[in-house]
Amino acid sequence: MMRWLDINPVLLGFFLVAFLGFPLGFLIWKGGIVTIALISGLPFLILFIWLIYKHPRVGIIATLVLAFTAIGLARYIPGPLGLSIDGVLVLTLIIALFSQVKVNASVLKDPIFFLVIIWFLYCMAQLFNPEARSLAAWFYAVRGVALYMMLTTLLALLYFNKNKDIDLFITIWFVFSIVGVIWGMKQLYIGLDAGERAFLATGAYKTHILFGKLRVFSFFSDAGQFGAAMGHTGVTAGILAVGKVKSLHRRIFYALTAIIAFYGLLISGTRGALAVPAVGAIVYLLTARNFWIFALGLLVGLSFFAFLKYTSIGHDNYNIRRLRTALNPEDASLQVRLENQKKFKVYLATRPFGGGIGSGGSWGLRFSPNTFLAQTALDSWYVKIWAETGVVGLSIHLFHIIYMLFYGFFKVGKIRDPELRQKIMALHAGLAGIAVASYGNPIFGQLPTGIILYLSFAYLILAYKLDKDLAGNPDIEGKAALEPLSEK
Repeated sequence: MMRWLDINPVLLGFFLVAFLGFPLGFLIWKGGIVTIALISGLPFLILFIWLIYKHPRVGIIATLVLAFTAIGLARYIPGPLGLSIDGVLVLTLIIALFSQVKVNASVLKDPIFFLVIIWFLYCMAQLFNPEARSLAAWFYAVRGVALYMMLTTLLALLYFNKNKDIDLFITIWFVFSIVGVIWGMKQLYIGLDAGERAFLATGAYKTHILFGKLRVFSFFSDAGQFGAAMGHTGVTAGILAVGKVKSLHRRIFYALTAIIAFYGLLISGTRGALAVPAVGAIVYLLTARNFWIFALGLLVGLSFFAFLKYTSIGHDNYNIRRLRTALNPEDASLQVRLENQKKFKVYLATRPFGGGIGSGGSWGLRFSPNTFLAQTALDSWYVKIWAETGVVGLSIHLFHIIYMLFYGFFKVGKIRDPELRQKIMALHAGLAGIAVASYGNPIFGQLPTGIILYLSFAYLILAYKLDKDLAGNPDIEGKAALEPLSEK
């Protein structure tokens, strides 16, 4: 009996054309270029799935890259590219369940991750909030509020939990931040392209062109997010640059990243983003537990404050002039925000669970445009959480953030490896800066900052494990003395 492998290749080719070629041709005829693109991308999708199966960390790396690029690409490529992050995270989770990679599930017992789960479940329960006006709005909005946090933290704890992973994470983050500033400089000095002009034409020009000056937004969602992200990058890179670094090239890379990122903050025209490096630096100085370093850092910080508040040096520069307005308590935009908060206080007095996730902001305008929450600006991340999830949700969310900041402060002192300790301090300081700055702008859960924060959550949890790995796995957890870091 002839085996199937012995069939004449010409005959085999005929059957393949008959059973595959004709259906594919019909699909291309009906679907056009979209179908061609999908079919062309199929081999890459199969390869991506295989890579995730062999190395689930690939899915997290892809998520981080998409967090930086999806919004910018959406200006040139039609389609919901933001959903690609959801797809990668869910795909990674499903495939990882069948992967042969061994995991240490004990890390999931950490209190920080427990609080992540509580927040996720509360946001899932918001689906049944009687005040909510749209299921679709909940679906779109809950991703940035809770879904990304839970999935990213979970996957990082299980599959992106080595010292080489934290180094790769920081490198990807800083490289894309540098590219973001370069792209922003292109916008400022060369001009906007068609996709960027179309973005401004949707109404964004009202907040991005002030007094004839462009507020640079690069390939981020807006100038506010770009500025905050650059402040986050700058303070984290700066802390890494001044700490113990084994490689001179690495120290130079960190220092250049900090300088470039702070320039990006400046050209974004985002006043509230000043809080990110300011608070981050203070938290770092406190965490370092060194009086002289703290005193020097405080002196530098007060000098910068005095430069902006009490001098007119550089006032001819629009960006410096705009930063100075952030220190004016009578600023008109601040007064508008305070008035809006009074309105929310009245509205939420009888709504302890809020008006429903997705009821405010852009999702509210899209799915329930004639409601109070949709028509009232959510200019703060915490106001957004308060308005959409109520005082109950805001309490859970704030407790999570505050607990994590204190948790990181005390945990850092028990890390023995000096270079790892500096990395954790840098991530912790960046988290503190974003947490405070989110009072002025809704930046906490936005891309790419949200994904960076959730990975930072994971490395705060993994700090002892990473320290053990570097020390050859001795049983050191909780046994290192909580002494001043300068004495170690």
